[in-house]
Amino acid sequence: MSEDRKEGTKPEIDGVSAPQGAAPEQPPEGNIPPSGSSTKKKLRTIVIAASVLLLGAGALAFFKVPAFHNLLHPHPADNSAKVAQGAAKYTCGMHPFIISDKPGKCPICGMTLTKIEEGGPAAAAGGAVAQGGAAKGGRKLLLYRHPMKPGVTSPVPAKDEMGMDYVPVYEDEVGGGGGAVAGYSTVKVGIESLRLAGVQTAPAVREKISRTVRAVGNVVPDETRVRRVQTKIEGWIEKLHVNFTGQVVAKGQPLLDLYSPELVASQREYLLAIEMHDRMKENPYPEEREMAAQLVQSSRRRLELFDVPQIFIAELERTKNPRRTVTLNAPVSGYVTVKEVFEGTRVMPGMELFTVTDLSRIWIEADLYEYEARAVRVGQHASLAPAYESGLRLKGRVAYIYPTLSPESRTLKVRFEFSNPGLRLKPQMYADVFLELDSATGVVIPDSALIETGLRQIVFVDLGGGSLEPREVKVGVRGDGKAQVLSGVKEGERVAVRANFLLDSESRLKAALTGMTGGGTASPPPQGQPPSQGHAGHGGGR
Repeated sequence: MSEDRKEGTKPEIDGVSAPQGAAPEQPPEGNIPPSGSSTKKKLRTIVIAASVLLLGAGALAFFKVPAFHNLLHPHPADNSAKVAQGAAKYTCGMHPFIISDKPGKCPICGMTLTKIEEGGPAAAAGGAVAQGGAAKGGRKLLLYRHPMKPGVTSPVPAKDEMGMDYVPVYEDEVGGGGGAVAGYSTVKVGIESLRLAGVQTAPAVREKISRTVRAVGNVVPDETRVRRVQTKIEGWIEKLHVNFTGQVVAKGQPLLDLYSPELVASQREYLLAIEMHDRMKENPYPEEREMAAQLVQSSRRRLELFDVPQIFIAELERTKNPRRTVTLNAPVSGYVTVKEVFEGTRVMPGMELFTVTDLSRIWIEADLYEYEARAVRVGQHASLAPAYESGLRLKGRVAYIYPTLSPESRTLKVRFEFSNPGLRLKPQMYADVFLELDSATGVVIPDSALIETGLRQIVFVDLGGGSLEPREVKVGVRGDGKAQVLSGVKEGERVAVRANFLLDSESRLKAALTGMTGGGTASPPPQGQPPSQGHAGHGGGR
C-alpha cells in the first residue's frame, strides 16, 4: 500500500477524486484502465475537429464573396491577356476561361486541353486588352462584334449565347473604306486572302452582244405546199394506184383510173375534129380550114380542162382509139396525207379524192411574250433545235408575225420557215426556236459578275493589291452568259466573277460597322453595366 492510502487521501479515478472513505472501484475483468497518454490523444482529436469546422466555414464564406470568386475565376479577357503575354498555352474548348501552361485535362468537363495558336482569337483579344486597345502589330482595335449578328457589338471581349468568342474589328478593316455605292464599303483583304476565298476576276471587253430568245414551236406543214386532188367530172374509180395514207408520190405519178361517160364522149369528139381537119386541108376556102383547126383546139382544150394528162392525149392522137378509163396523175410531189376514196367509189365534181403535202419545207409556229415580240422583224434569221435530236441545228427566218395576241397565254404567234432535209421534222413535232434580238456593241462583262439586289445591280471592280471596290452599274443587253454595261465599268477593268457573295457580305458588313462606329472607336457602356442592344454582355448573357 502507498503512503496516500495510509494517510487516508482520496484516490483519483480517471482524474476524478473519489470520496473519502469510499472503496475504490475495481475495473471490470479484462479491461485495462486508460493511462495519461490516452487522455491527451482524445483532447488533441477534439481540437483538430474544431479547426476543420472553422476552416470549412471560412472556405464557404470565401467562395460566397464575389471579390474572392473573381480571384479564382478571372474574366476571359484576363486569361486572354495571359495568353497574349505567353503565360498560358492551352485552354478548354467548352470552358475557355480555363487556361494552362501545359497540356492536360479540363478540371470541369475532363476534355483534353487544346493548344492556343499564336495570333488566334484569344491571343488577339488579349493582346488588344493588354495594350489598351492597340492590337499587336500596330492595328487599332475598335470593338468586338457578334459572330452571327454583326449589329450586336461590345467594346470588350465577350461570348455569344453558344459560347463563341466575339470577333475583333480593327480600324483598318472599316476605316477609310467608303465605297461608291451607298451601304457598301471597299473590301481590302489582301491578295492571298482573295485567293484562299476563291475570288476570280475577268476583264471587261468591248464586243458585240445579242440577246437570244428561246421559244417552243410546233411543226406544221407549209400551207403553200398542200394540194388537194379533186375530180371535175362525174364518174367511177376503176383502179387506185395509191392505196394508203402516207404514201410518197412524185409529180406526174398515176393516182387512179377514172371511168366517165363524158370523158369517153370528149375523146370521140376530139378524134372527129382531127379527122375533119385532115379532110379540110385541101379545101380551097381558108375560112373553112381555119374553122376546122379551131374545132380541133377547142376539143383538145376540153380534155385538158378535165385534167386529162398530156401523155394520154398524145396516145389518143397516135392510136385514134378512145379509151374507156382515163388515168389521173399527181399534180405535185409529196406525201398522201388524206385519202377519201376506194376502188369502185362514185365521184362527183368537186369531191376531194386525195391531199398531197410537200414537206421539203415546213413552218414553225412559236409563241413569244409581249416584251420579246416587240423586237421581232420579218426576215430575221433564226435557228432551230428539234427536241428529239439536240445536235441538229437548222437555219431559217421569220416569215410572218400574226396581228393578234392570244388572250389566254398573252403571247404573240410568230411563223418561221425552215428547210426540212431528210424529212427530220414532221408535222406536230415540238422544236426549240432560237432568235437573236437587240444586237449591240459595247463594254461586256460576264453575267456572273452582277449582283442583283432587287433595286440595283452591283459589281466589284479589282483595284489591285487585294482591294475591290463596289460599283453600281447600268446593264443593257444580256445574253449567252454575258451582259452589256452601259455605265459603271470601263473597258479593261477587271471585275470579280466568282465568290461575289462573300465580297457582298464583307462589303455590307464593313459599311455597317463604319456606320455604327462613325469612323472612330466604340464608346464602352457605363462602368458596372453590361452591354445591351448593340452590345453583347460577357459570355453572351442576355
